[in-house]
Amino acid sequence: MYHESERRPTVDPFHAVADPTRRAILDRLRSGEAPVTEHASGFAMSRPAVSKHLGVLRDARLVRERRGGADGRQRIYSITPAPLGEVASWVQGYADFWPANLQSLRRHIEGKRRRASGRGINELTREDGES
Repeated sequence: MYHESERRPTVDPFHAVADPTRRAILDRLRSGEAPVTEHASGFAMSRPAVSKHLGVLRDARLVRERRGGADGRQRIYSITPAPLGEVASWVQGYADFWPANLQSLRRHIEGKRRRASGRGINELTREDGES
């Protein structure tokens, strides 16, 4: 059984993924659910510190928590990727932006090279405002 905490405020997914430790936790959870003790063993920080990071991810609804283990006291986390859709959409805007702008830069540089091929380097640098 999974528990969604309704008492906790919702954290913005952008804030949650801004921290490299939380991104690393999400990366690990892509391979499957894991207890908090397993997460803590992979980081150079205390288990309570890792638990705080998991809490931020949970509040952003990027992970969910269930109780497990023999006594039901172990907290087991799994990824819930749906909230990452908003982040992915925003990032995609930049992914679309860069190829177009890099292509424009390439055309600009190639044009300068073609124009400069018949002139000396001094003429080219004066055109650019350099001395």
